[in-house]
Amino acid sequence: MSIPSFGVGTFRLTGQTAIDSVRNALELGYRHIDTAQVYGNEAEVGQAIAESGVARDALFLTTKIWVDHYARDKLIPSLRQSLDKLRTDRVDLTLIHWPAPGNGVALAEFMTALAEAKALGLTRQIGVSNFNIALTRQAIAVVGEGEIATNQIELSPYLQGRKLTAFLQEQGIAVTSYMTLAYGKVLKDPVLMRIADKHQATVAQVALAWALQLGHAVIPSSTRRENLASNLLARDLRLDADDMAQIATLERNGREVDPTGLAPAWD
Repeated sequence: MSIPSFGVGTFRLTGQTAIDSVRNALELGYRHIDTAQVYGNEAEVGQAIAESGVARDALFLTTKIWVDHYARDKLIPSLRQSLDKLRTDRVDLTLIHWPAPGNGVALAEFMTALAEAKALGLTRQIGVSNFNIALTRQAIAVVGEGEIATNQIELSPYLQGRKLTAFLQEQGIAVTSYMTLAYGKVLKDPVLMRIADKHQATVAQVALAWALQLGHAVIPSSTRRENLASNLLARDLRLDADDMAQIATLERNGREVDPTGLAPAWD
């Protein structure tokens, strides 16, 4: 299985807002939905899917295990609870949300439990999120080569992660980019604005197209139907070599998400 290159994220969306966003996304043609235990919206995502009429087999559904559930006796039960909330018997991808070094559960323990969840059929694929190179190597050593489907990491024109993404591509691990718009900070970038004007596109489309052309999957979110529709058009935008070279110059190590106690030592 491969990971669909374009999905919809649900970070920070709760209640009716989450239901409406997922419903709109499904109506517009999105078929890859990304959620997580800690988002507190798995039940709303499940409701939106159930009410959409879209067949479960037509969807690619991702959730992430929260750090409180990393212990071997907690991980699988927590995933079963997620499945109940999502109204499904399995997800397509389950990720370890953060490496959380020093939280008392060894990497080998939670990766082994994650592999067991796959063996039980609770998830079709497994992966990690926010892992650096060293931790990804450790995860591979536990579950085996070819078992980690993706590393979902923060990437944007301001945080391009070239060392980490090159390593992941060498390993055959897909890169999923989150926060591709850097909380909206890239939307006012003059370089991106010029490229957008050149292509009669939006800056958001340019940033998303940049990530897609590098071979990454993207999962932008929005509460506005028109933005969800507009973002999808990034799939049809082709940036030229000059565009990509200009965006490459925007690297500034502009990390937006770096929670103490959860994040690794970044590459």
